[in-house]
Amino acid sequence: MRKEQQMATGILEHVGGKENIRKIAHCMTRLRLTLKDDSKADIAALKKVEGVMGVVVDETLQVVIGPGTVNRVADEMSQLTGLGIGEESEPEYDSLTFEERAAIDNERRKEKNRTPFKNFLRRIGNIFIPLIPGLVASGIINGAANFAKNAGVDPTQTWMQILLLLGSSVFTYLAVIVGWNTAKEFGGTPVLGAIAGMFLFNPFLAEITIYGEPLVVGRGGLFGVIFAAFLMTFVEKNVRKVMPAAIDIIFTPLVTVLTVGFFSLYAIVPVAGLLADGITKGLIAVLDVGGVVAGAVLAGFFLPLVMVGLHHGLTPIHLELINTYGNTALLTVLAMAGAGQVGAAMAIFVKTKNRRLRNIIKGALPVGFLGIGEPLLYGVTLPLGRPFITACMGGALGGAFQAVMHTAATGIGVSGISLIPLIDDGKYLFYFLGLLIAYGGGFLFTYLFGFKEEMARDI
Repeated sequence: MRKEQQMATGILEHVGGKENIRKIAHCMTRLRLTLKDDSKADIAALKKVEGVMGVVVDETLQVVIGPGTVNRVADEMSQLTGLGIGEESEPEYDSLTFEERAAIDNERRKEKNRTPFKNFLRRIGNIFIPLIPGLVASGIINGAANFAKNAGVDPTQTWMQILLLLGSSVFTYLAVIVGWNTAKEFGGTPVLGAIAGMFLFNPFLAEITIYGEPLVVGRGGLFGVIFAAFLMTFVEKNVRKVMPAAIDIIFTPLVTVLTVGFFSLYAIVPVAGLLADGITKGLIAVLDVGGVVAGAVLAGFFLPLVMVGLHHGLTPIHLELINTYGNTALLTVLAMAGAGQVGAAMAIFVKTKNRRLRNIIKGALPVGFLGIGEPLLYGVTLPLGRPFITACMGGALGGAFQAVMHTAATGIGVSGISLIPLIDDGKYLFYFLGLLIAYGGGFLFTYLFGFKEEMARDI
C-alpha cells in the first residue's frame, strides 16, 4: 500500500469512518474534513497517523499534511468515500422527511436521465453561470455607453471614457475568468486555468511567428480557452500521479504550464484559427448569395459561434466590408440572433415557475436588449437545450427580414437596440422592425414547443 493510501486509511479510521464524512476539501497544506458527528473524531489518534504533522479543530477538522502530499491524500480519501473533492454527501436517507426523500428520489431520476450531451451543457453552464452578475452589470454600462457614443456623444470626455472602461473590463479579461472557472469545474487548480486564458489572449502573441505566420491574439476564442484550461487540468492530474510529493508543489504546475503552453500555441491557436477562418469565409459566401435564405441561415447559425467564442473572428470581415462598401450588411443580419434569444428568454420567463431561472432571466434581459447576449446564452438557453434551438429559429426570421430590407451598419460594436444610431441610409425603422420580428419569433417558437417546466429542474 502506498504512503498516501496508508495515510488516507488511517485518517478515515480515526474520524468515524466514511459514513461520518460529509465533505472533503483541501488547501495547500491541510486536508479539511466536514464531519457529520464531530464527537466521533479521535484527535489524539489522528496526530499519531504517520505523515500527519498536526490537527486543527475549527469549523472543519483540519489535518496538516504538507504541500504536494495533501492533494494525493485528498484524492485517496475521495476514492475511499466515493465523495468528490468539495462535494457534500447526502444525509442519511432513512432519517429524512417525506418531502426530503421525494426531492432526493427526483434528483436520482434526473441523474439517470442525463445524457452526455446534457452533461456537456450542464458543465458549460457551470462555467459561465457564476459570471452572470458581472456580465449583467458590465453589459448595462457598456451598452449604455456605446449607445451614447453611437448617438453622437463625444467619447473622449472623461466620464465617457470611465464608463467605457468600466463596461468593457470584464469582456477584455473574460478569457482569464473562463479559464479559471473551467479548471475549477473539472477539478484542477483554478489559477492554471486562468493562465490558459492568458496564453490565448496575451498581446505578445502577435510577436510570435509559428508555421510562417504571426499568431493572432484571441484567435482561438473562448472555445480555445475552455479546451486549453481543460487540458491544464488533465495534464496536472496525470503529472501529479508520478511526481514525488517533495517536489510536487514546484514541478507539477511547472510541467503543466510548459506542456499546455507550447501545445496551445502550436496546436490550439492555429487549429481554432483555421476553424474560425473557415466559418467566416463560409458566412461571406452565404451572404454573397443574398436574399431571404442567406439572412435566415446567417442569423440562425450565429448563436453557435457565440457559444464557442468564435464570433470575434468576424470583426475583420465587418471592418473590411465597411472599408469596401461603407457599411456592413452582415452585422445587422447577425444581430438578430441575439434578439431571437431575448424572445426565447421572455417566453421561458412567462412559462416557468422556477424562481432561480426567473431571477437569472430578470437580470440578463436588460443587457440582452442592449446586445450583450452571453448572460442569456450561458445562463438560460444553452443549459436548457431546446430553447437554444428555438432562439436560433427566431433569429433566423429577423435575419431574413434584414436581408430583404438591405439594412446595414456604418460601424461595429454591440448589437441589439444599441446599434440603431449606426444604421445606414436612414433605415432605422426597418432595423427596429427586424428586432421585433426576431423577439416575436423567439418568443412564439419557445412558448409553443421550445420549453417545458421539467427542463427547469436541471438549472
